[in-house]
Amino acid sequence: MIKNSMKWVVLTLALSLSNCGQEELTVYDTIITNGVIYDGLGGAPYEGGIALKDGRIAAIGDIGTALSTTYIDADGKAITPGFINMLSWSVDSLVEDGRSMGDIMQGVTLEVFGEGNTYGPMSDEYVAEVQAQQNEIKYDITWNSFGGWLEFLENKGVSPNVASFVGATTVRMNHIGYEDRAPTQEELALMEQEVRVSMEEGAIGVGSSLIYAPAFYAKTDELIALNKAASPYGGMYISHIRSEGSQFEESVDELITIAREANIPAEIYHLKAGGKENWYKIDKVIAQIEAARAEGLKITADMYTYVAGATGLDAYMPPWVQEGGYDAWAARLKDPETRAKLVIEMSTPTNEWENLGLSSGPDGMLLLSFKNPDLKNYIGRTLTDVALERGMTPQETAMDLVIEDGTRVGTAYFLMSEENIAKQIKLPWLSFGSDGASMAPEGVFINNSTHPRSYGNFSRLLAKYVRDEKIIPLADAIRKLSHLPATNMKLHDRGSLQVGYYADVLVFDPNVVQDHATFAEPHKLSTGMSHVFVNGVQVVNNGEHTGATPGQFVRGPGWTGWNKE
Repeated sequence: MIKNSMKWVVLTLALSLSNCGQEELTVYDTIITNGVIYDGLGGAPYEGGIALKDGRIAAIGDIGTALSTTYIDADGKAITPGFINMLSWSVDSLVEDGRSMGDIMQGVTLEVFGEGNTYGPMSDEYVAEVQAQQNEIKYDITWNSFGGWLEFLENKGVSPNVASFVGATTVRMNHIGYEDRAPTQEELALMEQEVRVSMEEGAIGVGSSLIYAPAFYAKTDELIALNKAASPYGGMYISHIRSEGSQFEESVDELITIAREANIPAEIYHLKAGGKENWYKIDKVIAQIEAARAEGLKITADMYTYVAGATGLDAYMPPWVQEGGYDAWAARLKDPETRAKLVIEMSTPTNEWENLGLSSGPDGMLLLSFKNPDLKNYIGRTLTDVALERGMTPQETAMDLVIEDGTRVGTAYFLMSEENIAKQIKLPWLSFGSDGASMAPEGVFINNSTHPRSYGNFSRLLAKYVRDEKIIPLADAIRKLSHLPATNMKLHDRGSLQVGYYADVLVFDPNVVQDHATFAEPHKLSTGMSHVFVNGVQVVNNGEHTGATPGQFVRGPGWTGWNKE
């Protein structure tokens, strides 16, 4: 229970004692007592409390009779570091609603962006393109730089902290656009310089997403060059690798090669073996990563806790048809000869590109979001279902939906196995990311469906895999949600409960925390998070959002301001 009524009593007492010549007392901003402390380092929990002052952790353990303006009785609940979402798509959703309801109610206090595309650094042409593609959430882009983008979010006011990798796709688009070619020496030099400047402005490292055009067009040597630019700043490389299916092992080899050649740590985004025919490969890939780690390379991975991923119908079509951007793509889809060629390619197994639709099958493709109001009746239906209604093949239906909607069409693909999810969760070098936005079950957000991971990824880990199925102990789960990713990203003073660290702190009951979002009803908040503090400010009080927006731009190790602090 919070006892704010004590505030004036405490202040009056402190003032009285000071006036009486007594020794000066420390008055904390918040004291949380009677909890079970999981410090994030993975060790055994212990009973105690925690004191917060000026946005930092001021004391841990036996707080004794210290004074505070706010007291919270944890009543035996867990006290833990805030969680880190290693793959967030919450940029637009935070602009619309800075409360970050979907993630904050799961205990996420840091959203990390950067899967290939970032809103900085941006050329004027790229700014215009992004503005034109805005859907129901519209706002002016008044910056070009990487740092300007995240400063915009901080200044706007958001509840969670924000951080980002610089997008390899973005720096490519700034200089090459959607062309399928290698950069010239001059263009590559400019791309490398943009990476360096972004690192100095606070980027964590370089992020890529190699199954999508135009990122697909980048060869390994280009990615090595960009990462060599980030390496001296202490950055890391993180990637949606080229294939999680037919070329899974080869794609992991490419990531390891980039890490070795660029002398940089590397992480695999949302580790998975996609498609039943590839499920057996997870053991081989784990062995590859373990061998690289034994060699001395720092290779890690993150994942979400569902058997389905979510992206767009572009992941069902070859990259060549998407060259030039959406307008050129849509124009090709209207050409009868191209359509006939695509039907064959979209139906034929290949090692040349990643076909998620072939791995899931049209029965395993769930349509989630549309821009065109006339197509919204298809939300929540499979591609097979819509194709039957239209009297067309699934391939032709996918083409027409892209044309008619003016977008790539949000789609879930059911690809993974529960057995592999459990196996991955146990890996000591694996952390977690939702690969979704943080939304609220209201307003513009409910105009479309979404993947339930946007509301339940982290709670699902704690409820299903830790409490119910006992895949890993709670202390290890907390480590993987906090200290591990913070350490991988070399974040300053974050990721664990230590005196002097930023006060990103949670209080929750592990016995009741629960996700509620499903594919049928995805817009449902998780429950069980009693209190959430971000930078020492209470954002959740007794399970209710306070409306506070204390989130900060968390800068990476290369930020030039570190030597000024």
